[in-house]
Amino acid sequence: MIKRMKEAVEMNIPGAVAEPYTEDDHHFQITVTASQFKDKTLIEQHRMVYQALGSMMSEIHALAIETTTGDL
Repeated sequence: MIKRMKEAVEMNIPGAVAEPYTEDDHHFQITVTASQFKDKTLIEQHRMVYQALGSMMSEIHALAIETTTGDL
């Protein structure tokens, strides 16, 4: 699932770097860095990640999302 999540996000948000993580294959965390997040609200950023994951969301019990543009 981790590999599929990474591939889906990076394919659907061009230029993004996704770092998914899980300890139990039910509860997931993902950090996504993408320049496309600039000037978007946190909700809009998270929606982009949910849309990128698409139908995989039905297999995920819980997902914590952290998004960043990579700017310091």
